[in-house]
Amino acid sequence: MTHQPFVHPDEIRARFSRAMSDMYQTEVPLYGTLLQLVADINNHNMEQQPELTRHLRQTGEIERLGMERHGAIRVGTAAELATLRRLFAVMGMVPVGYYDLAPAGVPVHSTAFRAIHEASLQACPFRIFTSLLRLELIEQSELRQQAADILAKRNIFTSRVIELIVKNETAGGLTDDDATDFITQALEIFRWHNQATVSVEVYQQLHDQHRLIADVVAFKGPHINHLTPRTLNIDAVQTAMPEHNITPKAVIEGPPPRHCPILLRQTSFKALEEKVAFVSTDGLLVQGHHTARFGEIEQRGAALTAKGRALYDCLLQAAQDQLQVPANEKNAEQYSAILSEQFRQFPDDYPTMRAEKLAFFRYFPTEKSLSVAAVSIQNLTLDELIHAEFIRYEPLVYEDFLPVSAAGIFQSNLGDKGQSHFAGHSNQQDFQRDLGVEVIDELQLYEQTQQRSLAACAKALKRASLGL
Repeated sequence: MTHQPFVHPDEIRARFSRAMSDMYQTEVPLYGTLLQLVADINNHNMEQQPELTRHLRQTGEIERLGMERHGAIRVGTAAELATLRRLFAVMGMVPVGYYDLAPAGVPVHSTAFRAIHEASLQACPFRIFTSLLRLELIEQSELRQQAADILAKRNIFTSRVIELIVKNETAGGLTDDDATDFITQALEIFRWHNQATVSVEVYQQLHDQHRLIADVVAFKGPHINHLTPRTLNIDAVQTAMPEHNITPKAVIEGPPPRHCPILLRQTSFKALEEKVAFVSTDGLLVQGHHTARFGEIEQRGAALTAKGRALYDCLLQAAQDQLQVPANEKNAEQYSAILSEQFRQFPDDYPTMRAEKLAFFRYFPTEKSLSVAAVSIQNLTLDELIHAEFIRYEPLVYEDFLPVSAAGIFQSNLGDKGQSHFAGHSNQQDFQRDLGVEVIDELQLYEQTQQRSLAACAKALKRASLGL
């Protein structure tokens, strides 16, 4: 009897990502329009900017550009979060980073499940931003208990997907047939349900506390609330959306437009108002509506070091302090001008960013280095090797999220002005307890990728080592 080989987690993740996108396009047709718009703008930018295309080819980004970049879900209990961690592990995705959105008026804290090695990310960069509802932030004790009781009764996982998770854990992988079954079963977790599990009255009470609380508690499962393609020019997408009958949010979240993009910029179209059936007290269904799902677009730039992040945070805060009020439709232009002015203090060329250690980079041996006698370059420093064109470098793409961006996307799409009473102490310890593991520090991952590229250069140049 021959044993079927296991499917690589990267392949399962890629297949799941495609299936998720197909499902979401069916559920939210406007998302398909958005995908086509982003693809057209990306192709135009690559045609107009040969240097950009060269960078994408050098880093392997060009192969992954058209793949789905991330989705987002919200769960209600520690048990749901811990089981999702095991489910994502089947696809080679682990929790990276901790995000506390409560100070921004969103009663959740979150992590990003994603691949962590650059080879796996190049195979499929799909990630899921996963938020856990913080029930303790519901002010009314009776409503808080009611929400907890509702969540305790639901089961968002099929029995078959649990079997396959266990099989993966015990056998060390899944065969092709099992992987196909796993994807089908896992998709059920993220599917939209147009019938709520609560009455209109309970839904309204939850909604009055916060729209997101109602979204998490009142439904059968954590429907995917958005999927996000990656664009090379988010400003062009923002401008073009109305031409395609898509209403964008007023302000692009993140840093201003730059010659050398950094971290992450995000925009989206407004959340859809969707028909939902609620259960009445006499068991009949009552028609209502719910607003939660939207389409998001992102433009990713260089991953910043701790020093770079500190400068970014300082400049972003200075811009917000200068504006004095939240950015919105009325002051969008003013905010953009302020933001651009503040960020003049952040170097906008890669050599300076590298010299000042503001960003992480990936290093590549050039053809010139491979044809030269190794002994002649043994004593050259990294900077000398770069200057002599034996080594070239490219910025590491930022693979994670910004807490301010995540909160801003939620608030602008759900119509919330921000609720300061949610502000409190970050609770990473409790989140990790509920998750079942510690989250990985994303800065360590970028450092490791940078070091692996230097080690690869040293090997190609027949050097024992190569340091920054």
